[in-house]
Amino acid sequence: MKKLIITFLVCLVFCCNTFGQKSLRHFMQSPNVINTIPYGNNPQAGHYVQSKDAKIYYEVYGKGQPIVLLHGGLFGSTVEMARIIDSLSIRFQVIAVSTRGHGKSEIGVETLTLEQRANDVLAVIREVTTEKVMILGFSDGGFTAYKFGSMYPDKVKKMIVIGAGVIYPGLRDFNFNFNQAMEMDTEFWAQQCALMPEPNRLEEVFKQVSNCYNQLTVGAALLGSIQCPVLVMAGDRDEGNSVQNVLNAALLIPNHQLAIIPNAGHPAFIVNFNATWASIAPFIKEN
Repeated sequence: MKKLIITFLVCLVFCCNTFGQKSLRHFMQSPNVINTIPYGNNPQAGHYVQSKDAKIYYEVYGKGQPIVLLHGGLFGSTVEMARIIDSLSIRFQVIAVSTRGHGKSEIGVETLTLEQRANDVLAVIREVTTEKVMILGFSDGGFTAYKFGSMYPDKVKKMIVIGAGVIYPGLRDFNFNFNQAMEMDTEFWAQQCALMPEPNRLEEVFKQVSNCYNQLTVGAALLGSIQCPVLVMAGDRDEGNSVQNVLNAALLIPNHQLAIIPNAGHPAFIVNFNATWASIAPFIKEN
């Protein structure tokens, strides 16, 4: 009964949004912030690529050296990267990927793994450019960036990872509550379900992500194999990845820089964008 009520509420809010023409929003976005460009649902910039068992959606903005953006998992969406896209697209070619099971990307039929996510990114890159790319990933997108850097060192010039530290089975209990998530921000989920090719599989996405991270190891073997420069970032009040945890990850990367964003939780680039950008800007300008 509870699921039926939640589904009804989501559909109701979607109908209100459709008639009210509300702008696309990220999870728990403040109502006084308006996103003028519908990142994640922009037909003028959107494209698809087939990555094995799933169609992956991505958008391209600007011109110049390519930078791939990977949003957070489950609660993440391309639109959360709005200010980063706005800032980067002035001088760079921004390739914003909706990761599988999110937004307009399919989930596919294979079991979700970090290697699979990295291969999705590779499929997008091959479709857009032959150049080495920079990658900026947040949370789940950050772990994907780590994996991509390890698997495809010849494809990546440098990386920026926000909110992704050392992880191994038992460190945390990844058990994302689907019903609670729906109740936290009904409007966000209404918009996302409207974008999803298979919204009826959203609960399955939650279970697959939980299973993936409960079995995942990101430690010395993976991080030590990354050859490119990596700027590792975290909010000083990150609820899921402590500063110590992120520091431990950074120290395992041979060529790393570290930036701790003050007065910020997990989505540091949203909570304190100015401080985040002050660290990102000089890093991406370095040769």
